Amino acid sequence: MIDLAKPLVINLAMTGSVPRRTDNPAVPILPQEIAADAMRCYAAGARIFHIHARMEDGESTSRKEVFADITEHIRAVIPGAVICVTTSGRFYQGFEERSDALQLEGDLKPDLASLTLGSMNFPKQASVNEPAMIQRLAAVMKERGIVPELEIFDFGMIDYAQYLIERKILEPPFVFNILLGSLGTSAATGLNLAMMVDRLPREAYWSAAGIGRFQFSMNSLGLTLGGHVRTGLEDNLYLDGQKRELATNESLVKRVSCVAKALGRPLATTEQARRMLGLS
Repeated sequence: MIDLAKPLVINLAMTGSVPRRTDNPAVPILPQEIAADAMRCYAAGARIFHIHARMEDGESTSRKEVFADITEHIRAVIPGAVICVTTSGRFYQGFEERSDALQLEGDLKPDLASLTLGSMNFPKQASVNEPAMIQRLAAVMKERGIVPELEIFDFGMIDYAQYLIERKILEPPFVFNILLGSLGTSAATGLNLAMMVDRLPREAYWSAAGIGRFQFSMNSLGLTLGGHVRTGLEDNLYLDGQKRELATNESLVKRVSCVAKALGRPLATTEQARRMLGLS
């Protein structure tokens, strides 16, 4: 049964590793810029902050010191903010690089970390996620008490999640992020989303995301089905499908919040989001 009384958690993918200021001037790069953007988006309803690290020139980095700086700035303005760090295989293949941010301690330790459950093609490059790498990253997350955010781009990734769950490599809480519409992966259709949700573990937390022009439709469908949503400039730089109106992270969060209000779904508090995610 769809529960529209369940508080909605908005996961904000703020920067990604690909968008540049030349693509959209609103992409935050420096830690203080990311924190200021996070604060505006928190006021609009965002509760999870999915972060990638950048150098001052905008280039992607996996260095934990930069993740620490970003996390410190965000938590200074949003106490208790739910932080998710990336372990993406899009630009980094080595385990040490991909797991560096997982080593942060104390108030700088992330709550969640992305874990993509298979290899795939993006439009211009591959994201390589070998079984050994996936399981090694999962083991570090378990050891460090970091909840994996299981990134699902294809049906086979759900099957692999079940495989890892059966072998206790993945254990509750199960947090799934379903991303549809990227060229080379599953299409952003209502049928695909519904079938994927149906195949998740019964107790799973899930959110819906669409890549590019599919972002708003997948966000709207996800929250209508009683799930949660991921939005942000990492996935989509525009407010319209014709790519005429540039978005900001705040405008993307506000758009989702308006749909939630129209459906009668309340926005989760940080405490409610933490409980639903199984975080302390």
